[in-house]
Amino acid sequence: MSDPVQAYLERHQVRDARVVALTGDASDRRYFRIQPRTGDSFVLAVYGAPFAFAALPFVNTARLFDAMPVPVPRILGHADDLGVLALEDLGDVTLQAHLGSAPPSRHAALYREAVGFIHTFQTRGRDLASGDFLPYGIAFDVDKLTWEMNFFIKHYLAAYRGVPFAAAERTALDEECAAIIDELAGEPRVLCHRDYHSRNLMLHGGRLVIIDFQDARLGPDTYDLVSLLRDSYVDLPWATVDELIAYFLALGGRAAGLAEFRRRFDLMALQRNLKALGTFGYQTTARANSVYIQYMPRTLNYVRDNLQRYPRFARLRELLSTHLPELR
Repeated sequence: MSDPVQAYLERHQVRDARVVALTGDASDRRYFRIQPRTGDSFVLAVYGAPFAFAALPFVNTARLFDAMPVPVPRILGHADDLGVLALEDLGDVTLQAHLGSAPPSRHAALYREAVGFIHTFQTRGRDLASGDFLPYGIAFDVDKLTWEMNFFIKHYLAAYRGVPFAAAERTALDEECAAIIDELAGEPRVLCHRDYHSRNLMLHGGRLVIIDFQDARLGPDTYDLVSLLRDSYVDLPWATVDELIAYFLALGGRAAGLAEFRRRFDLMALQRNLKALGTFGYQTTARANSVYIQYMPRTLNYVRDNLQRYPRFARLRELLSTHLPELR
């Protein structure tokens, strides 16, 4: 058993509880399900160091999401000195897992619910904008997007695929990336969850609950929709993607702008999918976590589709496909 977990349970006089280590995310946090002999189970999130509860991005953003409201796990307690946060136990069924056991009509309803939450982020997020909430002080700006593209180049291309770029080739790649970055950073910004995909939506009590929102920030209105519909963990048919994009636009009364929105959606998808490959490469090479290798082919397919779809990406496709045959 983890020492902070043991200390937390002793402090709160939770004795003879069953402690189950849960599969974590790509962060350094660890999660444990606590099953007391009596009473409801709960989850302990163990951070890598002590924290100040009120200053935690998770806590701050939970307050914002509660105010909208959108469903997030209840915070049940904390021990700042131990680096432990106690959370409502939402169970083990993510949207990703549920898709394998539910009929298509249920899939459609859940995805519409998830798209509706994005609409709420953006509309209520505008109404609630305040310096009291951390997400309004950070954004997908040029610096952040540049860092993400460099992360892809360093951890996927160089570290995972062993791609040796000549100086002129790297300069050309940086120029292509900069053009994408400048356009995305220049778009009007809305509140974004930042990692809104099928593994961060839990099915609990018959509806979806949102998790892993501590990195919320401002960004393009396409960002969360891309995360959900061009998800590295789930295959969605093109027809479903088109339908859900149209549904999202209808929620905001913007149905007439479908073609231009789809162009911006695909641009955002290209950037986010490249960043996802960087994360998968980093987890595999730097953290010896090979679980993400299985999600690389689907993500590469997304990248290939968008590189082929738009003539403006001809040079970028040439640069990448020289070393990545999956993009040819």
